[in-house]
Amino acid sequence: MSDGKASPATAIRLEGIDLSLGRGAARVHVLRGISLAVARGEAVGLVGPSGSGKSTLLMVMAGLERPDAGRVVVEETDLVGLDEDALARFRGRRIGIVFQSFHLVPTMTALENVALPLELADRPGAHARARAELEAVGLGHRLHHYPAQLSGGEQQRVAIARAVAPDPAILVADEPTGNLDETTGRQIVDLLFRLKRDRGATLVLVTHDNGLARLCDRTVRLRSGVVEEAVAA
Repeated sequence: MSDGKASPATAIRLEGIDLSLGRGAARVHVLRGISLAVARGEAVGLVGPSGSGKSTLLMVMAGLERPDAGRVVVEETDLVGLDEDALARFRGRRIGIVFQSFHLVPTMTALENVALPLELADRPGAHARARAELEAVGLGHRLHHYPAQLSGGEQQRVAIARAVAPDPAILVADEPTGNLDETTGRQIVDLLFRLKRDRGATLVLVTHDNGLARLCDRTVRLRSGVVEEAVAA
């Protein structure tokens, strides 16, 4: 298939993804010929030992890492064919990203952090939408607090609200509970899956938590940069 279009039922299609990182003697072959399809509305957990390539594969899906070889087709768009500006615009419209370390802007309030991607995309009513998203994640009372004034769980809720505010078709999360205690982590997991279900989004997440992985429709296990197995729930 060479038209750059994915099947209507496919949210993400990877074909022969190869990627090395680093330079010279430090260069490491991270992903090795990975091919994988994720259906629209599916929840997929990427699991495997540290260094297996899980987070790098997630970043390739999100358009944050460009592969050395292969194709990345997301929502019928071939990301490899986009220049950096077009890729950034596509990401801003179609992909929501949640990181382990939150990645909030420390000098902005919760409201301003969530409104930021909407403003960058010139979406009207950015602050009203941001307020609604923060209320949806239980932070309507923390709109004007800065990240340093919020707990880890609250910061991750802000990050999730920011990720879903543009109403993306794809939601990716890299160890979203990694910096949280067990109780708070479970609340964040419940929130992510509720938002995924309510909005019909596709969810791909990296996790070391087997319990979290089992909540997904399918788990994909990586080892040494290759897909070792893919198991339906």
